[in-house]
Amino acid sequence: RARMLEFLGADEAGDFTAEYITADTPVVAERTPLLPWELPAQLDAGRDICRSLADRDSLIAHLDIEYVNFDFPAEAYLDPLRAFALQEPVEIAVQRVLGHYGIQPLHILSGRGHHFVWRIGRASKVFARLAVAGRATLTHDSLVLRRRDGLDAPSITCAFAGLGLLMEFLARLVIELSSPETVIPVEMTAVEVAPAHRGREMISIDLSEYADPLPMRTIRLPYSGYLKPWQQTYAVGAGNLPRIGPIIFVTLDAADLRHGIAAMREPKLAAALARDSSAFIPDQTNATEHLLHHYLGSDLKKFHDQFHAAHHDDPRRWPETYDHTPLDPLPAGAREALRHPNDLLLRPVSMKHVTNALLDRGWHPRHIAGLIRSKFERDYAWGEEWRDYSPALRADYYTRIFAGERTPVSVEAAEIAEAEHLPPVHWPAPAPAEAVET
Repeated sequence: RARMLEFLGADEAGDFTAEYITADTPVVAERTPLLPWELPAQLDAGRDICRSLADRDSLIAHLDIEYVNFDFPAEAYLDPLRAFALQEPVEIAVQRVLGHYGIQPLHILSGRGHHFVWRIGRASKVFARLAVAGRATLTHDSLVLRRRDGLDAPSITCAFAGLGLLMEFLARLVIELSSPETVIPVEMTAVEVAPAHRGREMISIDLSEYADPLPMRTIRLPYSGYLKPWQQTYAVGAGNLPRIGPIIFVTLDAADLRHGIAAMREPKLAAALARDSSAFIPDQTNATEHLLHHYLGSDLKKFHDQFHAAHHDDPRRWPETYDHTPLDPLPAGAREALRHPNDLLLRPVSMKHVTNALLDRGWHPRHIAGLIRSKFERDYAWGEEWRDYSPALRADYYTRIFAGERTPVSVEAAEIAEAEHLPPVHWPAPAPAEAVET
């Protein structure tokens, strides 16, 4: 519990920097916001505890890496050593990239992967520069205050959007450095991939939190129970639950990976690890400035500027613009997602299909996002899907990361590899000038 209080930003006076906590049951992820001082009662009730990503003092940077298997969702829980071994090249790449810029995050193990967390001071120049970078990404809809928005002034909203740009750059560097060593696909979100001998398995650098309003996103507390397999019995299979046993979030600052995996599955080992660990989210404001400086000079930043230079068509014009998009010539995946948005278009792989299909037909990527947004904002029996979320923000984010994959970051990744004295990486040969011009 002492480690949990550290992670919530508790001080000696009993105040917390975390805006709220959530407490989920083994049956459902309720996501009801509670005051942080309710933590003891919720722990006594056996709940799975998360804290808000929103913080009163800091902008919290969070990078989430996890193993995903679309055909066998229990795979990571039943064979954790294999799941974490498959992620090792990605984990090493994260550590090398962050280390190159001097960022020393809190490293947490989850049931399926790794979390890297650090703080950026809200009074810092880095925060201000992130806010400037993020402001251009937001539509008026994205700045409308919502439920849970006690702190959600435009400055933190813009800074969080800028952080999303920066984390996209970080994820691309990690993929460039790790891909030569990985044996299963690595994507910037949970995109369905081709099947292999153990199903459609991949490693997700999960950036999905940056596609939603900051006040709605949370991160699990270190040393909290991890109840996701029980909440997703329909996918994991009730018969697998006894074989999985308890899972506990643990920190890795005082343990190696193998010890951490063992402690994650054994409460006594986890308790012992907690006594020797820290769960303070470290302030890495100055180090983040180095990463931000590199991003601001990158080709990916130029692409982001080009992306946000265009604007979605006004909703009043959609009947004469986006609604007239010819669907029959599109590949099946893109065509069906646009015809049946609920729930096909909610899937990242479908947004990727739509993005690639329309890029190939000469569309500006921001208008691709506008088309996706127009589907999200029409009546397709969404129910409560968009009550606390922004269709425009989500459409922009996923379209941008998929379109941005066509912009190389090999130069920056090669510089990091050389500086860190890594083994040589065989980057793809640059295309001939004629091909680029065409």
